[in-house]
Amino acid sequence: MDYPECPEYQAWMTQLDRFETKILRELQRDAAQTTAQIAERVGLSPSPCWRRIDRLEREGYIRKRIAVVDRRKVGLNAHVFAQVKLNAHGRANLDEFSAAIRAFPEVLDAYVLMGTMDFMLRIVARDIDAYERFFFEHLSKLSGVQEIHSTVALSEIKATNELPLP
Repeated sequence: MDYPECPEYQAWMTQLDRFETKILRELQRDAAQTTAQIAERVGLSPSPCWRRIDRLEREGYIRKRIAVVDRRKVGLNAHVFAQVKLNAHGRANLDEFSAAIRAFPEVLDAYVLMGTMDFMLRIVARDIDAYERFFFEHLSKLSGVQEIHSTVALSEIKATNELPLP
């Protein structure tokens, strides 16, 4: 991926060298790798590799290292996308709505949208009955909610956390 005319791309490329980009790719692929394994894959010795990883973490390029858990193996079989529209009063309290959404562990992702809807939520639940309970007992009762459109995902075609680094 190459965006030579894009100023953001140019700024990013001056901040990271080719080794740091390779390190980020490796960590996205498998964050459980040791520094020695990453160093070998990117063509560095372990000490300079560790220093670069440390810098990437300190400067916020690496926010955290996690394990990606298979939601179905832990019994979360329903995967739902909900678009939420707030009424005029609700829009004045975007922070309140955002805080309420952050408190629900069922909500994995939440985005503020431009357009006819105000939020897009990615939600998991044990099953559709559990989502229905969450919908009626929590989501629909939040202050300022005017309407909610829920879409159930039937299957997952692609799911990744890996950013397309050059």
